[in-house]
Amino acid sequence: MTTVLLIIHLFVTLALIGVVLIQRSEGGGLGIGSSQGMGSFMSGRGTANLLTRTTAILATMFMALSLTLALMNRGTMGAGGRSILDIGSPITAPGPAGALPTGQAPVAPTPVAPAKPAGPSVPTN
Repeated sequence: MTTVLLIIHLFVTLALIGVVLIQRSEGGGLGIGSSQGMGSFMSGRGTANLLTRTTAILATMFMALSLTLALMNRGTMGAGGRSILDIGSPITAPGPAGALPTGQAPVAPTPVAPAKPAGPSVPTN
């Protein structure tokens, strides 16, 4: 279900980007320079209204899908949950600090002797 919603969300996002990029910055839309009359469907005003409505509908769908996906996946990253982006990778919970796998004996740290300080270096010919 989440995968289907993610794919729909992707298509809505791409459509929203396309519709916003088609619009002119002055708000005129596509049909500004057309020779058609104002009564036609794709006139300057008709195109601007169509693109504005399409943008509003796609933005509403985008927000609804975003909220739906967020609510469906809330709390999944908590105690042993999985992200929707982690496909097929197993998630292992970390053990307590200092815990060893079964069957292994603890190893004592070996003492390290301090390094001898190096004397002054004299250039030789």
